[in-house]
Amino acid sequence: MGRATRRVAACAAAVLLAGGLQSSLAHAATTTPRIDLTVLVISDGGPATAAIAAELKSQGTPYKLVDLNDAGRPLIDTAFLSDTLNGQPRGKYQGIVLPNDNPFTAGSAEMAAIAAYEAAFGVRQVDAYTYARPDVGLNWAVNPGYMGTLDGFQGQVTASGLGGSFGYLKGTIPFEDNDPAISESYGYLSTPRTDLPAGSTFTPLVEVPIPGSTAKGSLVGEYAHDGRKELVVTFVYNQYQQQYRLLARGIVDWITQGVHLGYDRNYFAAHVDDVFLADDRWDTVLKCTPGDVTCPPGTPETANPIRMTVADAQFAKQWQLDHNFTMDMVFNGGGSEDWKADHETTTDPVVDQMIADQTSYRWVNHTYTHPYLGCLQDVSVVPWKCTKNAAGSTVWVDQATITSQIKNNLDWATARGLTLDKSELVTGEHSGLLTAPQETSDNPYLAPSLAANGVKWTASDASREPAQRAVGAALTVPRYPMNVFYNAATAKEETDEYNWIYTSAANGGSGVCENNANSTCLPTPLDVNTGYQSYIVPLEARIDLGHVLNNDPRPHFIHQSNLSEDRIVYPVLEKVLSTYRSLHADNTPVVNLAQKDLGLEFQRRAAWSSAVSNGQVTAYRVGNAVRVSAPSGVQVQATMPTGTVQQLAIGTAAFGTAYAGSLSGWVKPGQLQSAVQLQLPAAPAAPAPVSPSVAAKSVAAPAPADTKVVPQGTADAVPAGPGDTDRTDAPTLVPGSGAPVAGKNVAPGTTAGKATGTTGKAAGKGDTAQHGKASGGKAEPVKKTAGTSGTR
Repeated sequence: MGRATRRVAACAAAVLLAGGLQSSLAHAATTTPRIDLTVLVISDGGPATAAIAAELKSQGTPYKLVDLNDAGRPLIDTAFLSDTLNGQPRGKYQGIVLPNDNPFTAGSAEMAAIAAYEAAFGVRQVDAYTYARPDVGLNWAVNPGYMGTLDGFQGQVTASGLGGSFGYLKGTIPFEDNDPAISESYGYLSTPRTDLPAGSTFTPLVEVPIPGSTAKGSLVGEYAHDGRKELVVTFVYNQYQQQYRLLARGIVDWITQGVHLGYDRNYFAAHVDDVFLADDRWDTVLKCTPGDVTCPPGTPETANPIRMTVADAQFAKQWQLDHNFTMDMVFNGGGSEDWKADHETTTDPVVDQMIADQTSYRWVNHTYTHPYLGCLQDVSVVPWKCTKNAAGSTVWVDQATITSQIKNNLDWATARGLTLDKSELVTGEHSGLLTAPQETSDNPYLAPSLAANGVKWTASDASREPAQRAVGAALTVPRYPMNVFYNAATAKEETDEYNWIYTSAANGGSGVCENNANSTCLPTPLDVNTGYQSYIVPLEARIDLGHVLNNDPRPHFIHQSNLSEDRIVYPVLEKVLSTYRSLHADNTPVVNLAQKDLGLEFQRRAAWSSAVSNGQVTAYRVGNAVRVSAPSGVQVQATMPTGTVQQLAIGTAAFGTAYAGSLSGWVKPGQLQSAVQLQLPAAPAAPAPVSPSVAAKSVAAPAPADTKVVPQGTADAVPAGPGDTDRTDAPTLVPGSGAPVAGKNVAPGTTAGKATGTTGKAAGKGDTAQHGKASGGKAEPVKKTAGTSGTR
C-alpha cells in the first residue's frame, strides 16, 4: 500500500476495532483462535491468480474465489473474513492470494480489512504478480534493475528459499522460451530496500542476475512488515509454464505455512504395450503403415514387423537399474505363440529372458492377441466405421470373445510362472470403450467381461476421456501416449513419419496439421538423420515433463517396438528423468506407481474433490491441533510438517509419508472417532495473533498506477511445439488416435485397401474379433488443465 492508502488503513483499522474484529481479539488474548483450512483467492482475471487457483484445485486444497470483475461479488470486510464461534475467534481463511499487493482503489476499506485480518490472525498473503517498488520492500527496477521479457532466463532459489518452502528444489528455475517470436514472460528485477523501517525485512527466495549488472534481482521474496508477511512475486506466469510449475508447490506451502488439505506429487510411469507381439512398420515411401487402413488399396502387409530381441530385453533390464526406474510390461501372450508358429519352433527366447527377469518389471494384461473389442470394424473406408446389422444396429464384438481374450492371456501367464495383478487390464487400442465418432458408447459386453475376470482397473484413452469413469464395477485409468510412434523402431522411421504428420502439404507433408486452427506445423521438415535427437527428443521430453510436474497421475505409454532396434524411446525417458532430477532435491523423487495404485489415486481424488466442492468438508487448525471432518468413507488428503502424528482416541499413529520436505497422504478417522485429528510438532509454533492496529503503520513510498505487463504468450499459453496438445485445443495427431492420417495418394473417405479389420498384429488362430490398427475417429478437442493426448 502507498502512504495515502496506509493512512486510510489506519483509520479503517480503528473502525474495525470498534466492530466485530475487536470482539474476536478480545478473546484472542486468552483463547487460541481457530483458523479454517481454506485459502481465499481474490482474482482480477489475470493468468497469475488463475495459475495459483489451478494449483490449489489440483492439490485438493479448499479455496474460495472472489472475482473483482464480478459486480455481484461479496464485500470483503470483517464479517467476511472472521467471526466468533462458541466464544472462540475464527479466521475463515488460512491464506489470502491477491492479484497484486493492493488490487483495490486508493483508501480502500477492503484492503484495510485484509491487512488487519492478516496481522490479527497470523495469516499470510501472496501477491501473485506485482511490480518492484518500495511499497513491496523493493527498490525501483532501475540502477540496478530490469523490466522486460524473461524468456530463456535462469532463476536461482536462494539459501533462504531452499531452507524454507522451496526446499524440494535443487535451485535452478529455467524460464521457457517455446517460440522466439512470442514474448512468453515478463518480470521486474530489483534489489531489496536498505532503508526499511525497523522490524521490516525483505528476504529474496528466488533471484535472477540483473542484466548489465553484478547484482541479483528478486523474483520471489518474503516481505515481513507491519505484523504481516507477503510473498512478493514480480513476474507473470500461467499454470502450464515450467517456471511456475516448479514453484507452485512452494507457493502453496508458504501461504499455508506447511499445513493444508490436499497434496502434490510428481508422477511418472511408462507402460510398454504389445510386449511379445510384433508391431507393423512405417513405410517411408508409401508414407503409411502396411497392414493399416491408411495405406493405398492392395498394399500388402509388412514383411518386416518389429519385435524385441533377447538383447533388447537384457538392455531394458539394465537400463532400469542404471536409471532407478521401473517400466510396466503390457503383454500379449498370443504374440509369442504366433511367433513360434511362424518360426516353426517350440521356444521363444525373448519370453524366456523376460520371464526370467520378471521381477525387474511390473506386468499388465493386454489381452491374448490384441483384437479390437469394440464394434465390428468396417475398415473398407477411411476413417473406419462400425458394421451395422439388418436392423441398423451396431454389431459389437461378443462377450465370449472379450472374456476369452482376458482369460486366455492370464492362463498363458500362469502356465509360464509369470506373476501379475489380475485386477489390471489394457485392452488393445483401449477398445471396448467408446471411440467417437464411430462409437458413442462402450461395447455393452465389456463391463460384464471385466467383472467375470476380476478386472477393477482398465486403461483408457486420455484424449477421449481425460477423467476416470466407471465401466460397470471397474474404473478407468487414463493414459498419455508419447509422440514416439508404435510403428517406428529407428530414428529415421520416427522422423519420417513425424514429418508426414506435422508438415504442411506445401512442404511435402500430409497437411493434416493445417486442418485445425490450433494445430502446429513444422516450418520445414526435420532432417531424418538428425531430427530425432535434435528436435523430437527434447520436445517430447518437455511435454512429458510437463505432465510430471503437474501433479498428474496419468501414466504414459509406448510400445515394445520402441525398445528394439534403435531403442528410440530411451533418449526421451532419460531426458525426462535427468531433467527432473537436475531440478529437484532427493527428497522429491518421481513417484512411479502401478496401474492399480494410480487408479486408486484417481478414485480417492474424485471422492475428495466432490466432498470439498459440495461443502461437506470442515477443517481447521487451533494452535498445533488440526481437525478435519469429511463424509463417511471419504479419506482426507493432507500435507503437514515433518513430525506430525495422527491423534487417536488412545495414543497416536504415524501420519502420511515423507515427500518434498513434508508429510502428506490419505488418512481416515481412527476407531471411535468421527473426524481426523492431527497433532503438529511443537516447533515451529503457530503464529501468535497481534493487534490489528499494527497493520496500519506506514512505510513512505510513492504509489504509481499499476502498469504490470502481461505478454500475450503468458495470457495465451504457447505450445512447446507439434504434439503439445496440453496448451491448445488442437486434436492429437498421434498415429492410431484421432482421425487417421492417410498415406500418400489416400484421401479420407475413399476406399481403403482392406475390407476387414485384420492387420499384421499377431492375430490368434480362430479369432472372431478383428485387429484394426489405426482405430480412432476424431476426438473432440479438450482445453486441459492437466493435459490430454491421443492413443493407439
